[in-house]
Amino acid sequence: MKKIKKILNDLFFLEILKGLVLTFKHLFVGTVTIQYPREKRKLPVGYRGLLSLLRYDDGVEKCVGCALCEAVCPSRCITVKSAEVEGEPLKRYAREFYIDITRCVFCGWCVDACPVNALAMTPEYEYAVYNKRELIFDKQKLLSMGDKFFPEREKPIEVQHLNVAVFNVARKEYPSHEEEGR
Repeated sequence: MKKIKKILNDLFFLEILKGLVLTFKHLFVGTVTIQYPREKRKLPVGYRGLLSLLRYDDGVEKCVGCALCEAVCPSRCITVKSAEVEGEPLKRYAREFYIDITRCVFCGWCVDACPVNALAMTPEYEYAVYNKRELIFDKQKLLSMGDKFFPEREKPIEVQHLNVAVFNVARKEYPSHEEEGR
């Protein structure tokens, strides 16, 4: 029986015929080519594109300059230099924030490490340039990307959680613990 099967396979080239049948099945299926510059690919929900800095709804940036994103970054592409707000010694902000996109691996660890949710990954994937020095983004570029991709903003944390305002000793307009009768 096996010899007869082998003779039929050799005589009629059944493997080639099976391959041709498969080819003809795919011949009549619709095209899957995307005309890239005119048509954009639909990205998955958790896509991690370029990094951006976010602001509160009053325009104040969220970043407090803690540099946890810099510490957790596996490729060491983030640089943060922080400073104190004048007149409010306990309040800090990022004076300088740089990210070298050529070294970034888009892992999202910096977004996860941020305690105030000041960083977000955008769906932007088109960032081809002629000079790679243009891919070192500063704070203003990152803030503008955040404004572009995340137009809906949160309220400041003092407005969201009123008990946080009580513990903020740097602000004079909030009552102290003695005035509350504690």
